[in-house]
Amino acid sequence: MGDFLFVIFQILVVLFSIVIHEVSHGLMAYSLGDPTAKNLGRLTLNPLPHLDLFGSILLPFLTYSLGGFIFGYAKPVPYNPLYLRDQRYGPAKVGFAGPASNIIIALIFGIALRFMPVALQATLLPELFSFIVLINLILAIFNLLPVPPLDGHWLLLSAVPERFYGFKLFYLRYGLLLFILVLIFVLPLIFPLVFKLFRLIVG
Repeated sequence: MGDFLFVIFQILVVLFSIVIHEVSHGLMAYSLGDPTAKNLGRLTLNPLPHLDLFGSILLPFLTYSLGGFIFGYAKPVPYNPLYLRDQRYGPAKVGFAGPASNIIIALIFGIALRFMPVALQATLLPELFSFIVLINLILAIFNLLPVPPLDGHWLLLSAVPERFYGFKLFYLRYGLLLFILVLIFVLPLIFPLVFKLFRLIVG
């Protein structure tokens, strides 16, 4: 029964961490002048409008069944960059807002875990908090990779001068191929970095 409840807890943590990630994109876009997400009812922590059949249900089930770890994604919160007051760096700000929310969550629960009273250390709280920190670090670092459709590609595009339009076009055209290469060659390198950051935060 305890293992079953922990699996349910993991599912809820993954779900709400992803929802907060997506809502943060919408909130940043809204603060910069784009009402798209608000008009579509996506600025809500209610998970139902954000659920994706594959990413929110089937993928977590598959990752848990095959590897014992739960991972997934939600529907991206839509936004229109043409509405942004900051046309130069607005897309980068919107893109970074999602990973930033996960980093903040990881820091909050990581610091709480580091300074947790001794009386609570014999409970399930350390394990629960550890999972929250871990999954949010994974979400943050993975999404900061600079390849489409991940958030990091907006940071890269904003940093590249407009005169390199040809590079931007090539980069976006072959984004899917780059994404597949990243999954094969770079993704395995993420987890050592995640565990180093985890130890740095929680002590």
